[in-house]
Amino acid sequence: MANALKMTCLDCGTVNRVPAEKLGSGPKCGTCGARLNDGKVRALDVKTLEKAAKTDEVPLLVDFWAPWCGPCRMMAPEFLKAAQALSPQARLAKIDTQDHPKAAERYNIRGIPALILFQNGRAAAHLSGARPAAEIEAFVRQKAKMPA
Repeated sequence: MANALKMTCLDCGTVNRVPAEKLGSGPKCGTCGARLNDGKVRALDVKTLEKAAKTDEVPLLVDFWAPWCGPCRMMAPEFLKAAQALSPQARLAKIDTQDHPKAAERYNIRGIPALILFQNGRAAAHLSGARPAAEIEAFVRQKAKMPA
């Protein structure tokens, strides 16, 4: 598979190889059948986040949030709009720092909402505070290497 990109299934954690030209055609996980890139925001656990952060070649923007955080709840619909606008070139996910405090510790989260853009095995960029969809989208387009 020339020009295939690695993408971790955010449902089961399996690493899949997807031809770059097929990103927009709704690729599915070879193990569980879940859509890999459908413009939806997926909730992550720490294990899946760490695997995707290390493995994925398609940009992954993760929102570190908590249910008691007012700005986090206000940004949720904007984050979803950005996910839809950026699909299929990037994926957006979230991790609840209340349920997964080790994630906040691991990624040095000091305040929420906090966004970290992961690509090619590293945290490529950080953004703090609640943002409208247009700013989230511009941040990803500016900081990520988007697949064709």
